[in-house]
Amino acid sequence: MNKKINAIIEQFPFSGELKSAEATGSGLINTTYKLTFSDGNQDFRYILQMINTDVFKNPDELMSNIMNVTGFLRNKIALDGGNPQRETLTFLYTKDNAPYYRDDEGNCWRAYVYIGSCYTCDSVDSPVKAERSGKAFGRFQGLLSDYPIDNLFETIPDFHNTPVRYEAFKKAVADDVKGRLVDVKDEVEFALSREKDASKLTDMIKTGDLPVRVTHNDTKINNVLFDTITNDAFCVIDLDTIMPGLSLYDFGDAIRAGGVNSDENEKDLSKYGLNLELYEGFVKGYLASAGRSLTQNEVDNLAFSAKLMALECGVRFLTDYLNGDTYFKTEYPEHNLVRCRTQFKLVKDVEKNLEEMNRITAEIYRRSLLED
Repeated sequence: MNKKINAIIEQFPFSGELKSAEATGSGLINTTYKLTFSDGNQDFRYILQMINTDVFKNPDELMSNIMNVTGFLRNKIALDGGNPQRETLTFLYTKDNAPYYRDDEGNCWRAYVYIGSCYTCDSVDSPVKAERSGKAFGRFQGLLSDYPIDNLFETIPDFHNTPVRYEAFKKAVADDVKGRLVDVKDEVEFALSREKDASKLTDMIKTGDLPVRVTHNDTKINNVLFDTITNDAFCVIDLDTIMPGLSLYDFGDAIRAGGVNSDENEKDLSKYGLNLELYEGFVKGYLASAGRSLTQNEVDNLAFSAKLMALECGVRFLTDYLNGDTYFKTEYPEHNLVRCRTQFKLVKDVEKNLEEMNRITAEIYRRSLLED
């Protein structure tokens, strides 16, 4: 182990003597190590991670959000009779009582307790898995429903402000810096014809018809831990994008990513689209654990939120394509355009099935209230 990592490890109050430090994960954002310590009788495992400050430019606000939210969750989980050491992430303060350590090179390091006997999934391949992940994200939302939202920083301004995303899109169309507009006339027309949908939820925030809540903002299934014995989803991870927002953003993005056949990189659109069985499974789990904490307006717009998040994401992919692929990582020149087309296909699928999705949601919500 190199001296630099050893010096960083010394800044945290880990239990026992260090046995190993293993570089782990394939993430592109943060550098991560799995640490194993021992006191002679048992092992203690932790994660040590360097925060990518090119992406997260204000580590103080980032870690304030994470520390405050996980502390709040631990208290709620304990009061609920759960296991706070397992059901949420436990971050460590440094020996100087700071939420992270800044080394001599300006790099920021944080540490948290490793959670064992679990696994993650890369895709939602069954209604059962959809229901279990929905229950985890719903519980996350429900436990945080009374969190003091003014204590949260907006670490990525306008992240799900769809009207702002549309303004960036229209500028990309007007500038056409790479001369790609001629090849995407249909996609541009599709997006512009639905611009009125972009402001529906933001307008409801302004009128007080939707509450601002704690949002995760990356509700893909690979951010849920599943127990290796019971296969239950028990912990939501990857909390870097926690900030104020709408529950509908998290719900809609979960359906966008996990309520579909195939994924956003699918070139053959006949293989991609909304999967109503997965949608129903996720709604069952989500409302079983979050239903009582949601307002009627939130419940009524759950299905619409799937359309909005797909539309927003498609617009972002199209914007990046027109700008020359400067934001999203791409593997070939048309990659962002392929992603845009899958999202717009999902928008059309939700539009076709919106009445049925609303019926499914209303019926499950009604049952969830009766079962409480």
